[in-house]
Amino acid sequence: MASGLGRLLLLGPRRLLAPAAPTPVPPVRGVKKGFRAAFRFQKELERWRLLRCPPPPVRRSEKPNWDYHAEIQAFGHRLQETFSLDLLKTAFVNSCYIKSEEAKRQNLGIEKEAVLLNLKDNQELSEQGTSFSKTCLTQFFEDAHPDLPTEGIKSLVDFLTGEEVVCHVARNLAVEQLTLSAEFPVPPPVLQQTFFAVIGALLQSSGPERTALFIRDFLITQMTGKELFEIWKIINPMGLLVEELKKRNISAPESRLTRQSGSTTALPVFFVGLY
Repeated sequence: MASGLGRLLLLGPRRLLAPAAPTPVPPVRGVKKGFRAAFRFQKELERWRLLRCPPPPVRRSEKPNWDYHAEIQAFGHRLQETFSLDLLKTAFVNSCYIKSEEAKRQNLGIEKEAVLLNLKDNQELSEQGTSFSKTCLTQFFEDAHPDLPTEGIKSLVDFLTGEEVVCHVARNLAVEQLTLSAEFPVPPPVLQQTFFAVIGALLQSSGPERTALFIRDFLITQMTGKELFEIWKIINPMGLLVEELKKRNISAPESRLTRQSGSTTALPVFFVGLY
């Protein structure tokens, strides 16, 4: 009995001091929560960096899967217009692009005869498109508003053929992506010239009737939601009225006081009518 008690006393401390066996932990599937939060934080930082300092724009031709010939062909199909392929290609070639490419070749030491590019710029097509667009828009407004003065019609035509409106339409029709220019993004004057060159190419390819419909659909629609006197700034309203009355053989206008309020106060109000 004593020996058995001794063995228990000897084994007891060892069992008490023995390290506990580690509890098995099941493996965690997926990404740890800390890493996932850090990844989201880095992604948010990258988004804010791109918003504050966006990367410079890149030409579409410098990106993969680009076929210029196929894009030129698709341009006419996308607009549902019939273009001569050679004329449409010429419409997108600007003189600044030709000069830039010739200068690059010259800097590479290419012979003078080989430096010149066998390309024609769009100057002639642009002049034709500009002239036809202004004539067509003037005719549209004269037919729709026969009583509108000549100055008003001219203001509307200048607004629709101006740089801001034309460049807005050209960018939404992907004209900028196909334009061959020395700079990118394409400067507004170059983009405006290119758009009118496209109109000139359409005029030679499909005739004036289809070109007039093109101008109606893409330029005149830009007047939606615009006020007339936001576009037409009248400097001398009375002089304009007198001139229009003379054209119609009507006597000069006579001003009459129609109503008044608070004439003896500090802020009187008078209503004057022209008869």
